[in-house]
Amino acid sequence: MSERGSIRAAVLTQTPGELRIEDVEIAAPRPDEVLVRVAACGLCHSDVHVLDGHLPAALPAVIGHECAGIVEAVGSEVTNVGVGDHVVTCTSQFCGSCPRCRDGETWLCARRRAIGRGAGDPPLSWSDQPLYPLGSLGGLAEQMLVHRNAVVAVPKEVPLDRAALLGCAVLTGVGSVINGARVRVGETVAVIGCGGVGLNVVQGARLAGAERIFAVDTEPAKLELARRFGATDVVDASAGPGAEAVLEASGGGVDHAFEVVGLPATIAQAVDIAAPGRTAYIIGVPAADATIEIPGGPMVFRQKAIRGLIMGSSRFTDDIPMLARLYLQGRLELDALIEEHIALDDVNAGYERLRAGTHARSVVTFDF
Repeated sequence: MSERGSIRAAVLTQTPGELRIEDVEIAAPRPDEVLVRVAACGLCHSDVHVLDGHLPAALPAVIGHECAGIVEAVGSEVTNVGVGDHVVTCTSQFCGSCPRCRDGETWLCARRRAIGRGAGDPPLSWSDQPLYPLGSLGGLAEQMLVHRNAVVAVPKEVPLDRAALLGCAVLTGVGSVINGARVRVGETVAVIGCGGVGLNVVQGARLAGAERIFAVDTEPAKLELARRFGATDVVDASAGPGAEAVLEASGGGVDHAFEVVGLPATIAQAVDIAAPGRTAYIIGVPAADATIEIPGGPMVFRQKAIRGLIMGSSRFTDDIPMLARLYLQGRLELDALIEEHIALDDVNAGYERLRAGTHARSVVTFDF
């Protein structure tokens, strides 16, 4: 086994469960690996699904996947980043040679779980047992050891706490509009769920030139934030589903309906508010055992469609630097996404606030 060093990390030992801050061991980079000193890691609702046992994970694990940091070391085969680069990591690591990668759909790489280290020699260990980095990242730690195709450099002018958000919330939200739905100028959009990802769907629709953007949520504070990100209309769904209000205001439905909650009920609402001949896009991650029930008639007689999107259908090696440039140009909002900065020791409280639905993004930051 490779020579290892010691770092602090948030370890998940059982689900449902909380994270324990422990000293763990991290290996030295192999030829195709990059060692990153983590500067910031955003807390994402997909992590909550793992913590609560709604999505499967190999345990014990280090979770966290929305990360940015500085390269400390690279393997001999790494040419895309170098020591000292500011980088963002992404769960969409890719092989570059499978049919999906050859078609440019790297986010659907068929071999992404096969590249890098196998289960017999993980990059992390704890108490003499293997420790698995969730999503091949494990960002709630002082360092990450990642495959070269899981990381991309960004301009150093972008603050690293903002840059971290580009790796998941922003990439997924904006990408779903631009790459997945390909929203065009003058079209109408509805977004159900205005958390960290949903707000980026809203601003993706603004960037695409959508004429009307309906934001639907149960939290008034999130709806006000959605206006800042570009929503033209807001619908408070705290008293009941907001589908009827969207249907009435839009004159029978929108061109693109985005569901960013991950619940069967809100997925069905997204299908309802899609206009005839249009599509509902599912971005929120449902629980592994969730079943979605959709009436068959409207799907046929009104020619509606439903489509899942993962990571914004984005080639992150191209799209994350592009998003970073948009931020530096003042065209992409990142600052307002961050509700709070917290220390690694406060990560469980951060996830509790995320469960409560009151925050856009909490970001764990590390001292250098």
